[in-house]
Amino acid sequence: MINHGTINRKIRKIVQKELLCSAHDLRHVYRVYNNCIYLSKFEKYVDIDVLKVAALLHDIARVKEDQDNTGNTDHAVLGAEMAKKILKRIKYNKIDEVLHCIKSHRCKGMYKPKSLEAKILYDADKLDTLGAVGIVRLYMIAGQYGQAIHSDANLKRYIKDNFVDGTVNGRIINVAKHAPNLEYESKLKNLQKILYTAKAKEQAKKRVIFMNEFFSRLNKEIKLH
Repeated sequence: MINHGTINRKIRKIVQKELLCSAHDLRHVYRVYNNCIYLSKFEKYVDIDVLKVAALLHDIARVKEDQDNTGNTDHAVLGAEMAKKILKRIKYNKIDEVLHCIKSHRCKGMYKPKSLEAKILYDADKLDTLGAVGIVRLYMIAGQYGQAIHSDANLKRYIKDNFVDGTVNGRIINVAKHAPNLEYESKLKNLQKILYTAKAKEQAKKRVIFMNEFFSRLNKEIKLH
């Protein structure tokens, strides 16, 4: 009989060694993990063990992507490769199910979530980019890359000039030119439209309202100077 508690503890130790990036650290992983458990309560027939393992491993390659200046590393794809080796080593029995969740958890990835567990992980991860936590994470990233706290750049022109392929679906070319309000306007405020579960959409709507109030207030205060 598989001891899922032991497996999860082993995975936590492995993941902790890999995650050094401030906005995608182990605390982010735990919040996504808890979001997954919360969202799963509103769905039927969820394989909670697969979901928990996938949540713990979903960002295991995030630091490697951030350190790749070529922009060729997709942490979801690489993360699935890393997770496969880990899960084989600890003799986990539902590897393919977990790998699908990891590969399909990002907005801009080539894989789309098909299983219920993958959809829940996708939604849980996106919720952690919204609301008060989302704002804090935006400014953690801003500090990491030396971004301004606010930018007056024309959004359409900025997307054309600083996103691969000139669309919001492309990766950011120069992260230092980015800013929290640009991330909110170009991506985050529209996330609720591409979530899968009803409960995640409900939560996202509330969080986006809060973020909109924050950035509106920030814009007004900056224009006073």
